Amino acid sequence: MLNIKIKERSGLLVDFTPEKIVIKLQNMSLGLDNIDTEAILKEVEKNLYEGIKIDDLKRTIINATTFLIERHYNYAYLAARLLWDQLSEEILGLEYDKQISGVDPSVKNYQQGFIDYVAKGIEYQLLDPELAKFDLPKLAAAIKKERDNEFQYLGAQTVYDRYLLKTPVKPQQIFELPQWMWMRIAMGLALKENKREEKAIEFYDVISQFLLVPSTPTLFNSGTIHSQLSSCFLNTVDDSLIGIFKSFSDVARLSKWSGGVGTDWTSVRSLGSKIKGTNGDSQGIIPFVKIFNDIAVAVNQGGKRRGALAAYLEVWHNDIEEFLELKKNTGDERRRAHDIHPAVWIPDLFMKRVLSDGVWTLFSPSDVPELHDLYGKKFEEKYSEYEKENLPGARQMPAKELWRKILTMLYETGHPWITFKDPCNLRSPQDHVGVIHNSNLCTEITLNNSSDEVAVCNLASLNLARMIKDGGLNEELIKQTVATGMRMLDNVIDINFYTIPETETANNRHRPVGMGLMGYQDALYQLDIDFASDANLKFADRSMELISYYVYSASSDLAKERGTYETYEGSKWSRGILPIDTLKILEDERGIDLTIDKNTTLDWDTLRQKIKTQGMRNSNCIAIAPTATISNITGVAPCVEPIFKNIYSKENMSGSFLVINKYLVDDLMALNLWNKPILDMIKYHNGSVANISSIPAKLKNKYRETFEIDPYWVVRAAASRGKWIDQSASTNIFISTSSGKVLSDLYLDAWRAGLKTTYYLRTLAASQIAKTIEVPETPAPELIPEPIAPKACLINNPDCEACQ
Repeated sequence: MLNIKIKERSGLLVDFTPEKIVIKLQNMSLGLDNIDTEAILKEVEKNLYEGIKIDDLKRTIINATTFLIERHYNYAYLAARLLWDQLSEEILGLEYDKQISGVDPSVKNYQQGFIDYVAKGIEYQLLDPELAKFDLPKLAAAIKKERDNEFQYLGAQTVYDRYLLKTPVKPQQIFELPQWMWMRIAMGLALKENKREEKAIEFYDVISQFLLVPSTPTLFNSGTIHSQLSSCFLNTVDDSLIGIFKSFSDVARLSKWSGGVGTDWTSVRSLGSKIKGTNGDSQGIIPFVKIFNDIAVAVNQGGKRRGALAAYLEVWHNDIEEFLELKKNTGDERRRAHDIHPAVWIPDLFMKRVLSDGVWTLFSPSDVPELHDLYGKKFEEKYSEYEKENLPGARQMPAKELWRKILTMLYETGHPWITFKDPCNLRSPQDHVGVIHNSNLCTEITLNNSSDEVAVCNLASLNLARMIKDGGLNEELIKQTVATGMRMLDNVIDINFYTIPETETANNRHRPVGMGLMGYQDALYQLDIDFASDANLKFADRSMELISYYVYSASSDLAKERGTYETYEGSKWSRGILPIDTLKILEDERGIDLTIDKNTTLDWDTLRQKIKTQGMRNSNCIAIAPTATISNITGVAPCVEPIFKNIYSKENMSGSFLVINKYLVDDLMALNLWNKPILDMIKYHNGSVANISSIPAKLKNKYRETFEIDPYWVVRAAASRGKWIDQSASTNIFISTSSGKVLSDLYLDAWRAGLKTTYYLRTLAASQIAKTIEVPETPAPELIPEPIAPKACLINNPDCEACQ
């Protein structure tokens, strides 16, 4: 590598030698094994030229490091360190030649800079002026700069591009460092605490160590002047022009501040129904859903991302068949909605009719107004009464034919999501004050809504990857972390910026929150458990029982300290009925036994008594969201899903990133099997290790990818968790078959197991890892598999960020 001159920001050319890069890399990679600085230098050299700008040089070093991530995941940690080092230099104003020599910004400068940053943020009218009233030196002293090292490159770049605050005047510049961001979020969540500094530090310690991370809206807005921290909103549309257009206005305002919205359209009369005021015929819901779709495009959540909206419809609505075709790429574009997410709301009676080869009757809701608010046996009785009335607008079709149409559209477009009305309502703690009419954008929220209340949920996710100790669950850490997390979530309700009065009414009356989960697959890897195994089902059951026990206990403790939520009396909680107890209620109403184990291992009787004595602070406590973004930030597998691929290229708004399974690398290194030929074969097989003969069978089973795992295990694991959850869980289904029977059986199995909701149906991805490898002239048999053309992935690994 030649000595060259580089151009400083001032325009001055200064001498630069490769030794400075060597020292820099050696200092930045302390504590990281398997880093080859010579290899990084070779990559840097390819892009060096006389007079290169200093910022371009820094980016070149980072890019050279990321190029080598496939060799070992520690390069991802090093690249993140380099990125944060560069940002620290820019914000703290340290000289680059000192930095490149390995002089790290001092902790003192980092902490003093935090105090200045708060003042700047308030001056820019971005941060809440209340933050200046904290004991800032005390908080600054609690900041741990070394926690920057928790980031891998994908997470660091995502935070850098989209979460760190920027100056309001163009050209915008980042003025927030990552640990300052975590403390800013913690301070925002502690604004109304009596011991604000103490609680802010407690919150900071949890989130900055990735033990638990709040949802994206909270990361965006906590501590700012617009503290809209909630993730999800659920509303229902009245059957009137005024009601419909009010919902459009509400949705636009909710979407503006980074919230995902699920809207129930079931009450709106169907195509051809009479309009009393004009004596004309209704155009049905489709033209209005089209406008709803255009709102998603027009209101782009503060310029940070596109609006995220879902439309729900019950399967007895006369417009259901056209609703199923909203995402089709053919037909009348005026009756298509490509930017929203349709979902069907299915009562148990429909599933029974499918199983019995029965007939299904479709109605206009204007003719059967009671059905919208009924569920269980009462719905079945009223529905059957309406069928006997021979209403003029009603029509019939085989239930199996409609089921087939639902599944066909689901396979072709990934929609509609299949969600179940009766389990959601029959198992709801809040059955005494309303009805659940729909779920949200990601199908994990199941809360009551009405014309007077728009349901709101605030989310955070426990990182199960950090909850493993000595070959098992770290029960004490789970207990401590969820207690802090529940306090943070409960605080959101009082701090929140409410865009419409209906959200404030609902949130203050019921105080629902959603504690979720991520890094589940990481935990399985650490415990050496195969996803496709009974051991996984037992772990799903045991881990969720433990988490839910401490979550409900924490909410009860908050009730003792702060008081119960307004509508607690009469709830299932007050009646001594916990989520595990509601399985029997569902079975009794359905008349069919659920196909899941109902055993418990903890002392639930003591918790029941505690709740009856102390009450509950929150009407709902648990909801497992997809965590598409915050799992990237923390470097773990999203929510409760199996790993997508062992090595793949992920694209998002921040660019293209190589993701590699660090647990597989560690296991192969332990067997002296991690080398370039093995890496090349894994890439050749698009991340799969299933057909590489030199890898032991035990590892092949352990490291199966999503499409190599029978979806039965995904559904069964979801059911094992679902029995403990008072809301629901976002459950993606992965299939590698086009068999309609297999698909039907899978969703019937989900219903029989008592699942409340399902999310995307994902088919084999078309995008694969680039095969920049050389295959030997005479390869071993496993090196020349028959090429298989992958099916197109119609939803292409979607990221739901409205939730997390």
